[in-house]
Amino acid sequence: MKLCQFFLPGKGRRTGVIEGSQVIDVTSRKAKISSVVDLIVRGKSCKGIERLARQLTRESRVCFAWSELDRTPSPRKAHLLGPLDPPEVWGAGITYKRSMQYYSEHASQSDRSKGVYDYVYESDRPEIFFKATASRTVGPNASIGIRQDSNLTAVEAELAIIIGFNGQIVGYTAGNDCSAWDIERENPLFLAQSKIFDSCFALGPVLVTSEEIADPHRLALSCTIWRGGKQLYKGHVNTREMKRSCQELVDWLCRSNVTSAGTVLSTGTGIPIPDEYALKDGDVVEIDLEGVGTLRNRVRKLP
Repeated sequence: MKLCQFFLPGKGRRTGVIEGSQVIDVTSRKAKISSVVDLIVRGKSCKGIERLARQLTRESRVCFAWSELDRTPSPRKAHLLGPLDPPEVWGAGITYKRSMQYYSEHASQSDRSKGVYDYVYESDRPEIFFKATASRTVGPNASIGIRQDSNLTAVEAELAIIIGFNGQIVGYTAGNDCSAWDIERENPLFLAQSKIFDSCFALGPVLVTSEEIADPHRLALSCTIWRGGKQLYKGHVNTREMKRSCQELVDWLCRSNVTSAGTVLSTGTGIPIPDEYALKDGDVVEIDLEGVGTLRNRVRKLP
């Protein structure tokens, strides 16, 4: 099942179930469903979420064409929002061998980060870091940010996990862990500033329940950067190249760390973008994840 959220002028955020090219509005005051997180909380499990969503779909008489909602956000027009408002977003790093090799190559002989990436890749303990709050995330067609003090910010295309109760994986979406690589390279202790800033994480376009994804470790993932209407860069990876499983990453995140229903864990990138394709104001980024769809965002330099 595919779930989304969208905005309606005069009504605000709505919750949708996608059937074909239609989005069925399942927002329900009676059922206390005003968001996808509400569906996760009340459904409790993936099957429970789907059961509740199907029930609300049968009761709804309001639907929209997907093409009607898939547009640049505007307070005057209906448009897609992020598929959920996560209470927390976490990230995992160095989960692909090619990522480890790329970061290691950019650690100079005198750099304190030399050896850090190799160690993390081989370690039993993964790298997991806090990434964002709901207010720092954006959905499809909205703008992701570049810090004012960064000259090398890159897109990181990732499979993102949605966590329900007690560490259950209830769904997946595409994620963009936008990162200021120049700040992180200066010193690994600057990682938080490289990762956390306004509109630093994009997700969407939909949430696909875990029942519908047969194997999250066999999904094609691509990233395309457009500049001035021309394709600047395109890279590919398959999630089978991840060293760690989704459940392993979730289990580490939840160690001595209670997560709220709707928490997102982004699983790391296997498409390290060459420095010459660092993001610039006005670029458009497309992340395509098999079974989920295309997450499209414009880039803006933050004030």
